[in-house]
Amino acid sequence: MSLKSFLITATFFALSACQSTAEPEPMEKELAGTWHIEAVAGQPVMDYSPAQLIFSHDGKLSGNNSCNSFFGEYSLQGSSITLSPTGSTMKACVDALMDQEQRVMKSMLEVTSGQIAKSKLVLKDANGKTQFVLSKI
Repeated sequence: MSLKSFLITATFFALSACQSTAEPEPMEKELAGTWHIEAVAGQPVMDYSPAQLIFSHDGKLSGNNSCNSFFGEYSLQGSSITLSPTGSTMKACVDALMDQEQRVMKSMLEVTSGQIAKSKLVLKDANGKTQFVLSKI
């Protein structure tokens, strides 16, 4: 092998070693934090009363469903996720917010998978139906 061929081959291998082969970060690293609920069960959330889910690093779940605050836990393995709300405040709100609250609480129990892409978190049920579309705050 000539010196020129050797240098070309060595340069090729050096440059190919510099290429990034990093995979997207797993959802575990990106999930923690506060997420604004944009839509729940196929319906947009009312602008005048924002709803949110808050995922802590320790598996705790909390948030606001537009009317009341709630708390609970979540479990995450790969793209599989379960949300387990265990309690909430009990104040009364206008009917539209109470309806939205019920959709949020019911949809949380339906969630089985999630995916983060382009700063959006999409949570789906076992049938692949989108239950939540969220954006990171």
